[in-house]
Amino acid sequence: MIDQVRPADLAAWFAQAPDAAPVLLDVREPWEVQTARVAPEGVTVLSIPMNTLPARLAELDPSRRIACLCHHGGRSQHVAMFLAQQGYEQVANVAGGIDAWAATVDPTLPRY
Repeated sequence: MIDQVRPADLAAWFAQAPDAAPVLLDVREPWEVQTARVAPEGVTVLSIPMNTLPARLAELDPSRRIACLCHHGGRSQHVAMFLAQQGYEQVANVAGGIDAWAATVDPTLPRY
């Protein structure tokens, strides 16, 4: 089962594994990232579009906590399930995606 973490609870989810720097994996398309992006403090943000992830899987360290982010949470849920199938054990989906982030954490983020 994939953890569903609300944007407001993401820092606490990352803090559960303080030994390895956490990763926010943004699986949106480049134009979406240009429209609205987040950069939480102390978190490595990687932008790897969903359709390119299988070819770029080596860029992810399975020992790190990885939270997957997209627009509303659908694509990132698929990516999180894919990562879990590949043996990644510390994976979550950012529930509601960047849209929920804009609605609940940072209202200055553009909504699209």
